[in-house]
Amino acid sequence: MTNINKSNITFGQGNPMVLIAGPCVIESEGHAHSLAQKIREIADKTKTPYVFKASFDKANRTSINSFRGPGIKEGLRILGDIKKDYKLPILTDIHEPRHAEIAAEVVDVIQIPAFLCRQTDLLFAASKTGKTLNIKKGQFLAPLDLKHVIQKITDSGNSNLLITERGTSFGYNNLVVDIRSLPILRTFGFPVIFDVTHSLQLPGAGDGVTAGQAEFIDPLASAGVAAGVDGIFMEVHEDPKSAKSDGQNALQLDRLEPLLKKLTLINDAVKSSENETDPKN
Repeated sequence: MTNINKSNITFGQGNPMVLIAGPCVIESEGHAHSLAQKIREIADKTKTPYVFKASFDKANRTSINSFRGPGIKEGLRILGDIKKDYKLPILTDIHEPRHAEIAAEVVDVIQIPAFLCRQTDLLFAASKTGKTLNIKKGQFLAPLDLKHVIQKITDSGNSNLLITERGTSFGYNNLVVDIRSLPILRTFGFPVIFDVTHSLQLPGAGDGVTAGQAEFIDPLASAGVAAGVDGIFMEVHEDPKSAKSDGQNALQLDRLEPLLKKLTLINDAVKSSENETDPKN
């Protein structure tokens, strides 16, 4: 497997599970700073490598009336300050090719949203920045279909990839996670991330907003870590009911520490078992 290094964090086999977490969208400068600081404190306490994530623009909201964020200029300024103030690697998503070069000046990881994962021009623009890319598998793709997405990026000269599972469309207003997808995605040779909270969305089921089932975050995250993923992606909010985006599938902040402790134990057991069965040992 190709290990990916960002700042003082390494994604990949033999390394600690990485947490990618933050609010769905930048709701305000103060709110983003507060969550970054609090999540970092929890990550430090549980000895979990941590990458802060938040969107400067949610271009795919269900309703035209939904909150989208502060926009690219103000959003990247806020993310840049968080990076500097808390010494954190930063991940954010882009939606247009022109965003790639601008975002690359600030963030450490550029994320390609699931619904745009086959947009060739967007992939090429992101790849040319040389930044690590987090490719979310589209809800409409089988795991092995992602090979074509990966080839577009690697053929354009970038092999700094993370691959993220975030559920598969299952009928109307529902997503499911096939745990088989996680080891299948690992066969491509890049670190695999499990986006737990987006996998619990009920797209369009909230009459103009995306509904969700946050009560299943714990068992789904536990299953993903047991399957050997290299990182967990979660949207976290101190008061999900008041979140301006994806609140119904976000993890409440006060549940993060106990969940990370549990996931760390599972991850340690999995890694220990892998070492015992490794013929090199």
